[in-house]
Amino acid sequence: MNPQEKYLAERKELITAAEAFIAENKMDEAKAKMQEVETLDANFEEYKLQNANLNALKGNKNVTDLNNQSVQIDGGVTVVAQTAAPINALNDDQVYENAWAKKMMGQTIEGSELEVFNKVNKSFNNAYTHDTGNTAVLIPETVVAGIWSRAEEMYPLFADAKKYNVRGTLKIAKHNSIEAGDAAWYAEGTPVEDEENAFGEMILSGHELAKAVTISWKLKAMAVQDFVPYIINELGERVGVALGTAAARGNGTTQPEGVETALLAEAGTPQVVTYDPDNATTPVALSYGIVTEAVGKIHSSYLQGSKFYANNATVWGPLANIMDGNGRPMFIPDPTGSTIGRILGFPVEVDAGLTDGSIIFGNANKGLVFNTNEPFSVVTEDHAKARTTDYVAYAVIDGGVLDTQAFSLIQDVPTA
Repeated sequence: MNPQEKYLAERKELITAAEAFIAENKMDEAKAKMQEVETLDANFEEYKLQNANLNALKGNKNVTDLNNQSVQIDGGVTVVAQTAAPINALNDDQVYENAWAKKMMGQTIEGSELEVFNKVNKSFNNAYTHDTGNTAVLIPETVVAGIWSRAEEMYPLFADAKKYNVRGTLKIAKHNSIEAGDAAWYAEGTPVEDEENAFGEMILSGHELAKAVTISWKLKAMAVQDFVPYIINELGERVGVALGTAAARGNGTTQPEGVETALLAEAGTPQVVTYDPDNATTPVALSYGIVTEAVGKIHSSYLQGSKFYANNATVWGPLANIMDGNGRPMFIPDPTGSTIGRILGFPVEVDAGLTDGSIIFGNANKGLVFNTNEPFSVVTEDHAKARTTDYVAYAVIDGGVLDTQAFSLIQDVPTA
């Protein structure tokens, strides 16, 4: 007889005895039998709980339910199924984050954490070679998401760019122009021209991005739940500087190509408008006309979703003080708090990555792309004498301007 059958049989006997005592008007005896029923129920519930805990320790996530249905017992009493409280199993991402944090802190990882840790890093192969005495360990997706989020908070131009995660080289076709055969009006009987399209190609092959964070051994002794936010904040801020600056003015050779770089590299710089307030001979202040000219350079298909981007000094200096033809300020503070303000109805974003005096106007989501060619990993190096540990985050990332007509640049040209 299994434990459940034994429990049900004993309970039935007690219920029958209690009913008999009640029929004989022996209330004290009946009450004693009912107390025995309550004790029997409590003992069986404790048995189920301990059995569930034992199965969980054995690695069984599906706790055995010994009484998963209501059971009708002769005597008129229904026993409602009671199961042990569910055990909240962590998913693999959470397990890996805990294991990774322990690894970074020099703590021992074992059991299911070690199994998940090895499985993740076994599938992680470095596509690019870099010198390190230690093995790179893949940063958890949850931590990477936090790092990117911190970077995007500080650099909205980078935040608004379209992002991909394609391992190795990413090639994106670019439609440059229609050389012939565009839509046109034709006289009756006149054949329609064949369309001829000119296509280009953006190749994002990747640039190495690395950043070291040095932590003292005393600081490294923090709790695991405190270590992860600390690393996210440190790497997010420092990696953010590199990514945000590259989005605006990366050189395109050892870094991703920035918007300023791409627009200034075009022959004749058709997307650039200049001003020079410091020129002693012919000063040109940032004006209503210059701003509207820059807006007019954007292809109409990109206007919806466009924004102004400038660093803090430029926003609160020349940009916020522009007046229209009637002497009214163009800059209107945004009461919603979603941005700091608007000009001509377009949001204004403060972005520290831009050059002083430069203002980018455009649609970053349509015209700027980034690709993570190799995901973030981290290697550690201990320094015994200094009692510190270096955490070096490493990734391969590339980016560039997909269509220059999605942007215009208002540039403060330095006096020669």
